[in-house]
Parts: sequence; structure tokens; C-alpha cells
Amino acid sequence: MSQVKLFTGFERFWHWSQMALIFGLLFTGFEIHGTYEVLGFQRAYETHQILAWTLIGLWVLAIFWHITTGEWRQYVPTTKGLVPMVLYYAYGIFSGEAKPYTTTRAAKHNPLQRLAYLAFKVLIAPALWISGLLLLFYTSWKGTALGGVLPLQWVAWVHLAGAFALLVFLIGHVYMAVTTGDPWHAYLKAMVTGYEDLEGEQGRSRVG
Repeated sequence: MSQVKLFTGFERFWHWSQMALIFGLLFTGFEIHGTYEVLGFQRAYETHQILAWTLIGLWVLAIFWHITTGEWRQYVPTTKGLVPMVLYYAYGIFSGEAKPYTTTRAAKHNPLQRLAYLAFKVLIAPALWISGLLLLFYTSWKGTALGGVLPLQWVAWVHLAGAFALLVFLIGHVYMAVTTGDPWHAYLKAMVTGYEDLEGEQGRSRVG
């Protein structure tokens, strides 16, 4: 076993900043919806907008970084090894079976993780951003042809459904991170320090 730099400083900054912003958006968003009252509607609404624009800026920066570094390949879905991973998480992990996937610098995410991240990027995130921007700029399009075929209530429901889907994704993400093995050494350590213990040549694989 050898310690290998698995996540760069930017990846760790992106991960934790994104986490803080998303939790802030969920907190203020559900208050805007009327689930509870802590900040007050107006302050929650204003904070929600600030957090949303900040996250959009972070995502633009992250997209640029992933394209220029080639790290976008880490999220390309694959069915190779998918079934063993599903079976492992379904029952193998509870019976002490060895994990059927070895993390490398060239492949940081297992096939199941890649599919989960793909669903987030192509389903949940677009639904939230498109509906969120439509809600924010409603006065600009309500009098157009779009306003005649797209009721505001539908947009609001899509945004709310996206928020619940994101919450489910986060619960699953956190649950898997802290329950599958030693949470500090297996997951959190790598995302805090950037380093993870990898076996032999696997740790020297090249990304991109």
C-alpha cells in the first residue's frame, strides 16, 4: 500500500464549496416553500439567489477545469463491472466480501458511482437550474408564448421535485461515504487531504 495523491486541491475545494452551497440552497429553498421559518421569507429568498449564482459560477469554473485537464473522463459511464458493484452493495458488503473494484488515479469512481453522478448531472441539476432560472425571470417571459403554454405552477413543481431528488441523492452519498468501511480512511481522508492508500502500480496510473 502506498499513499497516492488522488484528488487535487481544486477538486477538494470544488467538492466542499459545492456541498456548502447546496446545503445552503436546500435550507433556504425549503423555507421559501414554507416548510419552516428561520430567516424569514425575504432574507431566505435573497440568500437563495446569492447562493444560486455563486454555485453557477463554481460550476462554470469546474466545467472549464474538467475539460482542460481531461478529468471529465472520470465521469464517463460504463457497464463494465456494474453488476458486481450492485451485488456488492446489495448484500456482499454486509457479509464481509471484498470490494469488486480497485480505485486508481485513472478511475477514481466505480461504475455505480459514475451512473449516480451522471444522473445528477443530466437529470437533477438541469431540472433545478432551468426551473430555477425560469422562476427567477418569470416576469420576463410570462407575457410571451412560453408563458401561455408553461404555467408557473408547473415550473415550481419541477423545481421542488428537483430539490427532493437532490436531497435523496445527498442522503445516499453521505450514507455510502460513512457506512461502507472505515469512513475516515476510505473516503473522507482522501477528500480532505487529497491522498488515499492504493495498492502498488494502481496508484501510479495516469489520468487522461
